This record gives sequence, C-alpha cells and structure tokens, in this order.
Amino acid sequence: MHITALYTYPVKALAGISLPKARIEKRGLAYDRRWMLVDRDGLFISQREIPQLALLAPDLTVHELIIRHRLERLEPLAVPLHTPVDAKEMMVQIWDDHCTAVRVSQEADEWFSQVLQTHCHLVYMPDDSIRPLNPNYGRPGEITAFSDCCPLLVIGETSLADLNQRLEEPVLMNRFRPNIVFSGGQPYEEESWGNFRIGEAAFRGIRPCIRCQVITIDQESGEIGKEPLRTLSTYRRQGHKVIFGLHASWIEKEGKKPHLQVGDEVATSL
Repeated sequence: MHITALYTYPVKALAGISLPKARIEKRGLAYDRRWMLVDRDGLFISQREIPQLALLAPDLTVHELIIRHRLERLEPLAVPLHTPVDAKEMMVQIWDDHCTAVRVSQEADEWFSQVLQTHCHLVYMPDDSIRPLNPNYGRPGEITAFSDCCPLLVIGETSLADLNQRLEEPVLMNRFRPNIVFSGGQPYEEESWGNFRIGEAAFRGIRPCIRCQVITIDQESGEIGKEPLRTLSTYRRQGHKVIFGLHASWIEKEGKKPHLQVGDEVATSL
C-alpha cells in the first residue's frame, strides 16, 4: 500500500489543496483547517449551511493564503500566513468544543460576507490555542485544529472503488475530503486499523469517520443530491451512523516533524 494523494484544507469547509508532500504536525497536516468562517456568535459555518463554500478554492504561497472563486470573476483574497500582532481574539465554537481564535482582518470579513451573502468572520487558530480531542476517543496530548473532531482522515482507493460500483454515477474522492489517500489493500480495511506507519511516521487509528449530508454536495459545482449517502446507508452502518474512512492522529516523536509524500509506503505493523 502506498500514498497516492495528500490534501490539506486550510480554511474549514472550503476546497482542498492537493500536495505532493506535506509536513505532519500534532494538529494534522501543515495548515490544515487553521482558518475557519464563523457567524456573529463565533459558531462555525460549513457546507451544511452554505454548499457554495466548495466553490472557494485556496492556494498556498510562501507568505500568503490566496482564496479564489472557481466560477465567478472576483478579485482574489490574500490572507497572511502569520497572525497580525494586533489581531483581535474571539471565542469560537465547533460542535460542542470552544476555543480561542483571532480575527484575520476586516478586509477578509467583508470579502467572505459579500461572496457568501451572509455576515461572517474569518478566524485563525494561533499556536497557543489548544483544542484537545474529545476524551471519549482522544488520548492525553492529542489535539486538532478546526476539523470536525480529529487531526487526520485516511481513505483507501479500494474503498471508493467498491462504493462507486454500487452507484449509478460514480463520485470523486473529494466528496469525502480526506487528508491521506492510499492504494492497495481491501475495501474499508483502514477503518479497523490500530497503529500504522507511513514512511517513517507512526499513526494511531482513532475511529471510523461518521458521515453526514456534506458528501451529497458535488465539490465541483456546489450542487446537492442524495448520493452517495443514500447508498452508503444501505451497507455501511455502525449502529445509527453511516461510516466511511478512518480518523487518525500522528504519534509524535520529540523534536521531529516528518514529511509525508506521495509514494510513501503505508504499513499496518509498526
């Protein structure tokens, strides 16, 4: 088994960036979900409320995060990668979690509010803002950024291929917004992994990923359908929940922040 794709999603709910190589950190891949859109009360905004967020595509440069609209001719938004010294703090909420974030800029707020036709703030999670994993499945010291629950999401190509054989119209892997995609193995085997290794880095499998209506949103057009959630619900249930993919965390080693790259071997024995 080998890595075939790596994705980071700098702004929660926006499109992802395909990378040939990525640094791994405690919060996940570098820059992954370090920014997020929130409403006036600090509550996170996702594709569940605004499917068109899928049409906003980020790009990383040496010093900036650039946001462009895929379909409309709008002036791109440039966001500095480093937090301004005078940035205003605010408390934000992701599901049941609360943590500290900082407002990026008035310009960013106005750009997103205009594009999305709703009042919102773009916030950033600085290094000193710590969001622990839920103690029901997290371990002491494990943290994440603005992800729904865990630092990483791993999916095998064979899992998607098995699903697509059951669909009238196949879907792309981007419906599931993974960080790490790999080839080989059996369909859905990743959901049972405990500890595993990619290259020289060790990881812990946390739990299968619980799926919601976001996977019914076409990430290329922003249009909503019924698949693949309807088909997954017929054979991928765990209790009352539909699962697809594996949440995981990096097993940190002091002083080392390894890189993952496409082609790295994936092994289930450390």
